Amino acid sequence: MSDRLRVGIIGVGWGTLVQVPAFRAVPEYEVVALCAQRPESAAAAGARTGIGDLSTDWNAFVRRDDLDVISVATPTALHSDQVVAALRAGKHVLCEKPQALTEAEAAMMLSVAEETGRAHAVCFENRWSPEKLAARELVAGGYLGTPYSARVDAAVDFWHPGHSLQSEWMYRLDQGGGYLLGLASHDLDYLCSLFGEPEELCADVRTTVPTRERPDGTLLEIDADDSAAVLLRMRCGVQATLTVSAMTLHAGSRYRFEATGSAGALAVDGTLYGGVLRGGTMADDGLAELPRSYRAPRSGALPVGGKRSLTAARHLALLLEDWLPAFDGKPTPEVPTLRDGLRVQRLISAARRSSAGEGWVAL
Repeated sequence: MSDRLRVGIIGVGWGTLVQVPAFRAVPEYEVVALCAQRPESAAAAGARTGIGDLSTDWNAFVRRDDLDVISVATPTALHSDQVVAALRAGKHVLCEKPQALTEAEAAMMLSVAEETGRAHAVCFENRWSPEKLAARELVAGGYLGTPYSARVDAAVDFWHPGHSLQSEWMYRLDQGGGYLLGLASHDLDYLCSLFGEPEELCADVRTTVPTRERPDGTLLEIDADDSAAVLLRMRCGVQATLTVSAMTLHAGSRYRFEATGSAGALAVDGTLYGGVLRGGTMADDGLAELPRSYRAPRSGALPVGGKRSLTAARHLALLLEDWLPAFDGKPTPEVPTLRDGLRVQRLISAARRSSAGEGWVAL
């Protein structure tokens, strides 16, 4: 790769809040154009970012000869069509998570990517949070010894009846809603990045409150999941457990990750947006705080700390840095691709089938 990669972003919500600063933190990329569904949204995004090349026609946008990378940051229901069109137009593609609405869509996206030979990545940028990046490096270095088990517990109150309604699409499966896709997908990806491929899965996936009253008195019908418990048997022998709930009163955004093995144990305690890493080996009396990773983009932009959106942008910028060799055809094993996105989609599909009565589902 010699020249800067010219980037066009479709979707100007998360696309301008997180993706624009992330791409701008890595000098090898240049965000040159934005695409939104509505002209007023495109104009507002252009004013916020200083980007004057604006579009509302994503079909034409992905086929532009002057764009090298298309980043898809639109609602999940649009991902499949937009990613496939961009790949078939010869573009490299970054796709926001969740990758697709269904396993079949995700598999088709990967098939087209492999057929076209374009570089592709999925925004599981939480792998690069300071505590998770440090934990991943420790696990890879043998800190746990032979790993035995891992557990993730994420609890928020966003769907509790005491909380105001979120955007209505989040409550509908056919629009990409639910907390397995919206929240647990990051942790399913992280567990697989640490311990490899899953072998079997059993789950309980629930919609605790099937209707909510809108401010105008009408009822919102809910079919997306607000809570789930997933038990994974990994091929390496690890038993991994994931619990997620959006119904936990006064939880804030509580988060815990832990892993243990023959030689050591690791734990992350905090919120969805950051935490403390602790660890201990056989030689220690217990868990003690360990250094987090303070890696920042080489440009010096987006240091650790700051607003939540800029923290997410820093994580994504590190993903984008590590993705750069892919544009020269070199391997980037730490970067999640459409294959990783498909794996997460398969896990979520299996979890829903398991909960519907299939019990243990082979993967």
